[in-house]
Amino acid sequence: MNPKETALVLIGFQNDYFSPDGILYSVIEESSRNTGILSNTLNLIKQLVSTDILIVSTPIIFTVDYSELIEPVGILQTIKEVGAFKEGVKGSETILEISNFGNRIIEVPGKRGLNAFSNTDLDKVFKDRNIKNVVLVGTVTAICIDSTGRSAHERGYKVVMLRDCTSSRTVLEQDFYCEQIFPIYAEVMDHEHFLMSFPPEADPPLAEGEIYQ
Repeated sequence: MNPKETALVLIGFQNDYFSPDGILYSVIEESSRNTGILSNTLNLIKQLVSTDILIVSTPIIFTVDYSELIEPVGILQTIKEVGAFKEGVKGSETILEISNFGNRIIEVPGKRGLNAFSNTDLDKVFKDRNIKNVVLVGTVTAICIDSTGRSAHERGYKVVMLRDCTSSRTVLEQDFYCEQIFPIYAEVMDHEHFLMSFPPEADPPLAEGEIYQ
């Protein structure tokens, strides 16, 4: 896998999911603890910052009154009811562990639903950089990860799911998607296996504003 043709996509690494006081923290807490999603993802990124791989983040953020959600159902209805991911509120912010990587991670704004390609320039970002391989990490496995993965596959990208860098609403749901659903359209592996394709090089000089370590 050519790193110059590969993008790592971070989904859902926001305070409402990963901060202990986050509104939806308890929804994914058990699965996140079971997979080790945060520590594994941070290890993954640290190993990739010195490569040519593109790393992007696609946070989901809504207006204060959720005016963009017209008769929402399911998870989007829940998000509106509990007041999660509002713009300008701590819960919608990217967690510090991820934001510490500075501009090494490109943020693609506009995500207001399940699919990171919808209402964003993600596909354009990929095409401008000749990306062919899309690697997904984050949460929720059964919702945004699956929706984005299917969309990437339908757009002609090779999709890779890193099972120990994702989490879902239950351990059972996580296992079911990684074992039964994702293999239908994607390759599923652990992050250590994936890293074998990208041997780390010497760390590049820090760009202005970068504070990763």
